[in-house]
Amino acid sequence: MILTADSAVAQRTSRRKTANGWHTTFIGQNRNTLQEGDPVPASDCLYPMAFLVEKEPGAVVHPHFHQADQYQVIVQGTGRLGIHDVASVAVHYTDAYSAYGPIVAAEEGVAWFTLRNAWDPGARYMPDNRRHLREARAKYHHREATCGPLPPLTGPELASLTATTGVAVIAETADGLGTWRYTVQAHDFATGPDPSRGGGQFWLVNAGSVAVDGGALLPVQSCIFVAPHDTALRLQAGPAGADVLCMQFPKRACD
Repeated sequence: MILTADSAVAQRTSRRKTANGWHTTFIGQNRNTLQEGDPVPASDCLYPMAFLVEKEPGAVVHPHFHQADQYQVIVQGTGRLGIHDVASVAVHYTDAYSAYGPIVAAEEGVAWFTLRNAWDPGARYMPDNRRHLREARAKYHHREATCGPLPPLTGPELASLTATTGVAVIAETADGLGTWRYTVQAHDFATGPDPSRGGGQFWLVNAGSVAVDGGALLPVQSCIFVAPHDTALRLQAGPAGADVLCMQFPKRACD
């Protein structure tokens, strides 16, 4: 179940203004797109979700948690996430029921991808939901992992690549959580880690373009999801090369 989402198509067809900023759906349904009467996906099984959030200067998202594991990837602007200063491209991972925040946009605003491998109905804000967070501690422990900022390679930097490389930027854990950065020469191929080691992978194009299985080139900010039972993703860089992130979720009971 390899899914792809072309950023140009998503921006053209799915970008919507909401009360909390701009929202663009890339993969899956979420609380902003689920229509009344639509069945709610089961929360205990694989369900990839990817969407882009754009916040205006000075916007604040108060501390909260989610019922699903998630990655947030800062792709534009600057700000603060909890105690971390963030800029493009910064990766922030939290386990389910791990409170984090606030997220504060700086003067130019901030935009990030939210990536999940399971359904989530939305944020549960603190301190109102502190009791629910404490109750979840019997099953879930607090975990965060971060890296970056990792500025995307420029055109000249991509053109000067002399080898295709893949480097861990969040070291893989025993349960499969991990993040890798691949820099790929023009027209060359890169193969990702074995998806069966984790609970699904999201790939994000930071610079250049890539193609999957001979398909069309996917431009910057396009997403790919690889399920745990899929073979390792093999992608090909476009004529300008590519700078790509692979973010792997930890294993869960339903994976």
